[in-house]
Amino acid sequence: MSLKLTLKPYERFIVNGCAMRNSGRRHTIVIEEKADVVLGKDMLDSDSAVTAVSKVYFLVQTALTRAELREKLVPSIQKLLGELAAVFGPPSVGHIFAAANYVSMGDYYKALRELKPVMQHEKTLLNDIAPVTSDESEQEPERVRA
Repeated sequence: MSLKLTLKPYERFIVNGCAMRNSGRRHTIVIEEKADVVLGKDMLDSDSAVTAVSKVYFLVQTALTRAELREKLVPSIQKLLGELAAVFGPPSVGHIFAAANYVSMGDYYKALRELKPVMQHEKTLLNDIAPVTSDESEQEPERVRA
């Protein structure tokens, strides 16, 4: 089964660990053999991997793009996915289990796809936590007079 990619101008993508960039025009390419492919829009750089889910996503992405590291990365990825499963509830936990299953089967791209909504959910949760400003933390509580 072939894979058809429609690339935007200057879009970056990786095929079997080789980073490539499209020219200034929109192009469609067809990959006729099984290959590890990831588009630039699905990639996360190491500086952006700062949360628990994004760190696992980055490790799965690394396993996808660097076949020589897979054997070493898979146990760490599975361990971290297990830890995430213990923290998240429905529906995210279903995506985490699916990602772990795909990693076990060696289908890293599908694992990335399963982790995307979990990263979005994590981002929402972290945005809902209001940061305490230094002004608020330094104020003394108001005393109640009886």
